[in-house]
Amino acid sequence: MKKLALKNGFKWTYSSIGGVVRVKIDSGEDIAHLGELDQKKWTVLSCPVAGLEFDPHTLKVLDVDNDGRIHLLEVVQTAKWLTSVVKDHDLLLKGSNELPLDKINVENPEGEKILKSARQILKNLGHKKDSISIDDTSDSVAIFAKTRFNGDGVITPASTDDAATSELIANIVDKMGGVTDRSGEQGVDTDKIEAFYAAAADYSAWCAAGQAEGNSVLPYGADTADVVAACNALKAKIEDYFIRCKLIGFDDSVSSAVDVNVDKVAEIGQKNLGDCLDEIASYPLARPSKDGLLPYDAINPAWHTAFTSLRTLVLDKEYEGATSLSEEQWNSIVAKLTPYTVWMNEKKGTGVEGLGLEYVNKVLSDGSKDALLALVAQDKALEEESALIDKVNDLMHLYRDFAKFLRNYVVFSDFYSLNPDEMAMFEVGELFIDERCCKLCLKVENMGAHGDMAGLSGMFLIYCHCTSQTLGKSMDIVAVMTDGGTKNLRVGKNAMFYDREGNDWDAVVTKIVDNPINIRQAFFSPYRKAWNFLVEKISKNAADKEAAAVADLQAKADGVNLAAPAADKKQAFDIAKFSGIFAALGLAIGFITDAVVKLVSGIAATPIWQTLLVVLGIMLIISGPSCLLAWMKLRKRNLGPVLNANGWAINSVVKVNTIFGKTLTSTAKYPIIKAGDPFVKKTSAGKKILRVVIALVVVAGIAAGLYFTGKLGKIGLPYPKEEAAAEQVEAAAEPVVEVAQPAADTVTE
Repeated sequence: MKKLALKNGFKWTYSSIGGVVRVKIDSGEDIAHLGELDQKKWTVLSCPVAGLEFDPHTLKVLDVDNDGRIHLLEVVQTAKWLTSVVKDHDLLLKGSNELPLDKINVENPEGEKILKSARQILKNLGHKKDSISIDDTSDSVAIFAKTRFNGDGVITPASTDDAATSELIANIVDKMGGVTDRSGEQGVDTDKIEAFYAAAADYSAWCAAGQAEGNSVLPYGADTADVVAACNALKAKIEDYFIRCKLIGFDDSVSSAVDVNVDKVAEIGQKNLGDCLDEIASYPLARPSKDGLLPYDAINPAWHTAFTSLRTLVLDKEYEGATSLSEEQWNSIVAKLTPYTVWMNEKKGTGVEGLGLEYVNKVLSDGSKDALLALVAQDKALEEESALIDKVNDLMHLYRDFAKFLRNYVVFSDFYSLNPDEMAMFEVGELFIDERCCKLCLKVENMGAHGDMAGLSGMFLIYCHCTSQTLGKSMDIVAVMTDGGTKNLRVGKNAMFYDREGNDWDAVVTKIVDNPINIRQAFFSPYRKAWNFLVEKISKNAADKEAAAVADLQAKADGVNLAAPAADKKQAFDIAKFSGIFAALGLAIGFITDAVVKLVSGIAATPIWQTLLVVLGIMLIISGPSCLLAWMKLRKRNLGPVLNANGWAINSVVKVNTIFGKTLTSTAKYPIIKAGDPFVKKTSAGKKILRVVIALVVVAGIAAGLYFTGKLGKIGLPYPKEEAAAEQVEAAAEPVVEVAQPAADTVTE
């Protein structure tokens, strides 16, 4: 197909869909002039046929060149044909299953033929109505069930009134395999007929060669086949016997080695020998001797029945009165049967053998082949009419589905629709995971193609492998999560997927592409990461300390002398040691108290609005970059890269903003429960009182510290002015005393 030749005569209307300006397809004339729409304004340039939730037959019709993809020019070609055979173009927007016959454009030669074919369909179905539906055209078996010929070049036993010809067609189907006719019955076409008569000719010629007068192919007449079977049953054992005899003639000392092994017989002698025939059959056919003759009356019991059959069919006839068989006599019999063996190996036409030679020769000579080919030609004469019946079916599928396809190809309005029944054709179902339902799920045909491309979408993506034991199928999907948190999501997490038919699939997460979901999540993200880092560090430190303690305990346990335990020794009280401990605790408590006082003093000395601004500023410094980055990604979220990874040629941005994104993921909402939970651990009254007392002690301690350090005034709490003034006067009147520093060698006590 060639590039679109644009015209500027048609006036298009536009609207904003999904934050992007797109052309509107809201009239039949828009469809009729689709070829005039600038290719740069199409949302999609091509899409794959596989993986779409759309009628397969409609997709097949749209894929004009049958390459597995639907290209823009194929859509234009389809729109041009569809609007040429339907009078009222606005009817194409309704998506109806039924088309009034008077709306078919008979001024178009193809439309006139389609109308005639549509009426033929209704007649074949026994309907008397002025419209045709997609249900009427889709059931080809029902359409052709009562027709003798239907244009597909296949004839069935019902294609003729002649009983012999009908029987012949049935025999060909039985022996050569059948071809399914449009009526649903098994029949034959030209290829099957030719193959049958070729096999019949080969079989007849082969049989004639075997029955020729003076021919040595059947040396024993009708018994030849049985003779060959009897000889073949014993051929290996007889030849083995004569070789053993020749070895004894070569050297008498080997006779025991080639004869029946007595030890083997002894092993099975205590068993039921009837159960040991397989073992006995492995012994020689008879006891070999130097004279090289096979005695009739000394045959291995396991082979006695087979040898008796051979003797009856051949040996007693060829060598009457003989009691033994020589190797020369045996070779003579084998040579006599060789022509038959060669003839059997050249057998042809086995497919028709079951019909019998007489019937085969009859159909080869009675001219039935020409009669069958004439029936096939009569059926093919209706090929154009039958093709038009298929064309009516194509028309009905496009009449119903074409507008919906355009909404998913040119405009993408089905994707942005809030109507749950109008899902886009690339949406395959819903994923339930972590108290959420992800409504935007796409089937993934090639996981490798999603490696880098899908990550450019800026969306949080969850890849899952889904399996259905009921359907016996499996597939990969990618779900887009646009609301809620992500802390419980991980690779390996199980979920449940429901396809658009309502079938449930077991899903397991195989890959996660992490991107911001909303601003709230981004705001708390730094704190969550810091907390996770802190918890990890504490856990690691605790684990290290536990390991060290266990190692120390094990080391001490190894050093204990259990045989001679030492007497317990009480350690002397070390006052210096405990003084140091108390001093350290005092310093720590003083440091903490001073820090708390300074913090409270600073907050109290600062106006509330300034304090709030400081806190807000700190939070902005921490969370601001994360929120800004999330905002930038959220406003650029684009489904296009995900579709591109699935083989679509997306020509426009497919935005998923925060408002629209909330409609794509629903979270669980729970009511407020007033009733108590019997399984929640309850705090005793004593613990509650203890907590209150501790809180009061802490507050009182801080207040006392501020009071006695003279800092109550700084934080705005009541502090006696007289005492404050006296302290200031007393401090001013107190003389300044300089204390001389002791010399380096001076000792002070």
